[in-house]
Amino acid sequence: MKEKPASQKLIVIGASAGGPSTILSIIRDLPESTPGIVIVQHLCKGFAARMADYLDAYCTMKVKAARNGEMVLSGTVYVAEDDRHLKVVKRGGGYFLVYEDGEKINGVRPAVDVLFSSAACAGADALGIILTGFGKDGAQGLLEMQRAGASTIVQKAESCVSSSMPTEAKKKGGAKMERTPQEITATMLLFSKK
Repeated sequence: MKEKPASQKLIVIGASAGGPSTILSIIRDLPESTPGIVIVQHLCKGFAARMADYLDAYCTMKVKAARNGEMVLSGTVYVAEDDRHLKVVKRGGGYFLVYEDGEKINGVRPAVDVLFSSAACAGADALGIILTGFGKDGAQGLLEMQRAGASTIVQKAESCVSSSMPTEAKKKGGAKMERTPQEITATMLLFSKK
């Protein structure tokens, strides 16, 4: 099997309530040429690996649990493990995943804010997406990404199980676009090609 190249762009996704099915709907048919995707989904302890397996069974891209120190590859989706914060670090010719212990942020660990704030290092080569979910996790991080030149999207409220995460991010000023899940997929494809 041909080894996948280091991802030169970065897509980060944050979600909570209603997230797994929405994530599946937006990434299911994305081609292997899509940049690496890193996901923080608020889950009960022990469910991250199961979610990765569930998504992998249906997606064209490879989906796996994120491992500390690994490089983000194109055509691969990484799901954050539970109970540790996940960051992206730019090093040399690529992006690397780094886990950190630490206090809960916005009442959760891993926190979307931690991932998104770190993804700001990619500047205009990043796309940040906040999907359905309770609370305000991700709002600050999305704003930091937007200020660094990234493309930023929140899911349209009417298509959410819970719209508080997208609404809070929009209120904070970090969202450049508001899209339905189908429109988010189309935007991801455009981002992949630019």
